[in-house]
Amino acid sequence: MRDELFGHLRGVWEHTFVRLWNPTVAAIFVGLLSAFYFGLTGTVWAVTGEFTRFGGHILNLLGVDTTTWSYLTLVKFNAAQAPWERTDGWIVFGMLFGALISTLFANNFKIRIPSQKRRLVQGFVGGIIAGFGARLAMGCNLAAFFTGIPQFSLHSWLFMAGTLVGSYFGVKIALLPWMLGKPDFKAAAHKAKPTAKQKRQVQPFMGVAILILFTGICAYYFLAGQWKLGIACIFGGLFGLAIDRGQICFTSAFRDLWVSGRSVMARALAVGILVASLATAVFHVTGIKPISWWASPGALVGGLLFGLGIVIAGGCETGWMYRVVGGQVQFLIVGIGNIVGATLLAWGWDRLNIYNTLQNGWPKISLMTSWGWPAAIGGTILMLAAWYFFSLAWGRRVRKNLLAKAKPANMNVQVVKEVTAQ
Repeated sequence: MRDELFGHLRGVWEHTFVRLWNPTVAAIFVGLLSAFYFGLTGTVWAVTGEFTRFGGHILNLLGVDTTTWSYLTLVKFNAAQAPWERTDGWIVFGMLFGALISTLFANNFKIRIPSQKRRLVQGFVGGIIAGFGARLAMGCNLAAFFTGIPQFSLHSWLFMAGTLVGSYFGVKIALLPWMLGKPDFKAAAHKAKPTAKQKRQVQPFMGVAILILFTGICAYYFLAGQWKLGIACIFGGLFGLAIDRGQICFTSAFRDLWVSGRSVMARALAVGILVASLATAVFHVTGIKPISWWASPGALVGGLLFGLGIVIAGGCETGWMYRVVGGQVQFLIVGIGNIVGATLLAWGWDRLNIYNTLQNGWPKISLMTSWGWPAAIGGTILMLAAWYFFSLAWGRRVRKNLLAKAKPANMNVQVVKEVTAQ
């Protein structure tokens, strides 16, 4: 009986923390999480707004006066308030904690530096472009897409269209010879690998220790009466766990469509957003006001820059966060680039006349308010269904073309099928 119990518990552990989750299951899980987080706090799952505030803090430490920056006022930056005193701050910290714990439980932590150092430069430049575009659109793949669409904000659909186009051109640039560089054919130096037993003795226990620490931090905020920070702490950790186990990456969702026709992640996100929209709508109908931003050229251009940047960088704002705590140095550079890009947008909001050129005068359109909740929900379902079936059909078209090119080139058709498999 005891052996059966331990066997069952081991199986649960393996399925939850060691094996990767089905992307659709992971997307549905974070969709429900994001809806309930909104229902409990009135705010959305978002990260780049906090990246902008990080930039404000760094500039203040360097002696730069940011008190006249209207964009920092717009995102409610308070220089006297530390990041750990904000809910958005704990969403970011919680995601890093959750993804790190997940990585350690799965024995996946390993320091990895790209052999081609140009990847670090590309990561930084792409991160800047993506961070700039995200804040121009008032949100990244989260607030302007995954949690923006469930807020029934029209600007999210403009952002999505821009990201789709931007990622297409990002792929074209990323595949240029001078971007790819020369392949490194050097044989890797042989290193003694730790045995499975040695590996089990280290990383999971480190994960347990960090989980205890993180749980203590979350509990502290509840005991101190700061329940919103406690909720952000818990939900941030769960978001981090889910994006790591499901390998939720918006970059691959868009990029893979253009490169290989693989549409698994794109369709998973469509399902996740649909679940989030339906769940969030319940809170809207009960009286919680939806959040919307300008349905403007800024949302479209921001999406285009974001799509371009994430492909060049190799990861989006969720993707780099779980990869960096897994030890991938390139994505630390991407994250730094995101903060720099978001801060540059804040600096140029007035100085480069960005606000008056791309945002000023355009309305903040909520489909829930403009159409009424039945039409808004129905229209959102139809548009997400269109995205789902477009991804499916486009993927089949790309794979068909790849197979057609493979035959005359005497390539192994079975290999092509496996590479592009859904």
